[in-house]
Amino acid sequence: MTSMHGSVPSVDSLSGQSVLGGGASRLRRAGPSVSFGDERHQTAHRWLVDEAWLLDLQSYDEWLALLTDDIHYLMPVRVTTALGAGYDTSPGMAHFDEDKYSLSRRVARFQTEHAWTEDPPSRLRHHLSNVRTFATEDADHLVVESATLLFRSRGDVREGSLVSAGREDLLRRTPEGWKLARRTILVDDSVIRMQNLAIFL
Repeated sequence: MTSMHGSVPSVDSLSGQSVLGGGASRLRRAGPSVSFGDERHQTAHRWLVDEAWLLDLQSYDEWLALLTDDIHYLMPVRVTTALGAGYDTSPGMAHFDEDKYSLSRRVARFQTEHAWTEDPPSRLRHHLSNVRTFATEDADHLVVESATLLFRSRGDVREGSLVSAGREDLLRRTPEGWKLARRTILVDDSVIRMQNLAIFL
């Protein structure tokens, strides 16, 4: 199966190449995207909008509660390759390669006096678009594609910065509601020009 950008390996298999992603679900999309009027799509879209709101507020403890215990959060390093090369990410290299524990440690650090990269905190705005929802072989899981544009401003002098990316998420229905079980972020730049990545996409 090709990834959402037409390259191989597939997005879900990128998790399989990571030690921290070894326990992540391998469920893939099954069939074409569901209609925008489908209840599953509306549920997924609302989930992403609510999540973006939490990320903009930097309510990271609440955000962590939306993640499954086996979450894999991956943002591979993009590379520029010739047409037909068969890959567009650098094997074994990632800006983020996280599980629930490592994400929780990052959030905990934000709440200490040592989080100098976010003191004062950034002003964030996650713009969400191009949401498509796919069924899987398991009715309690949905694959959701989206595009995100993050604007980040920090301080009063430095210009704001942007990160554009495509994401593929796996949402899981749990007794506590829908949660994020896998996220793969494919940024549209091979070189990230943001000062640091002390944020979540």
